[in-house]
Amino acid sequence: MKYGINLFGITKEIIGNTYIEIEMEDKTSAEQLLERLKNDYPKLKAIKSLLLAVNSEYAEKDLVIHFRDEIALIPPVSGG
Repeated sequence: MKYGINLFGITKEIIGNTYIEIEMEDKTSAEQLLERLKNDYPKLKAIKSLLLAVNSEYAEKDLVIHFRDEIALIPPVSGG
């Protein structure tokens, strides 16, 4: 199953695009997808607070992702 992932900030720079598709098994968890991304793009491992958002909400590790879900890789955000 292909999962589309929107990229922002430093993740966009590391991967070199604003959107990618990753082929994973059906019933993939947020944790499994995040680990796959870190394995495919090792520089992501250096980002301490990297999170996945699914359907505009931060995803718990055990959340099962569906192919129609909107997925985003969220790097640390600074505010001011």
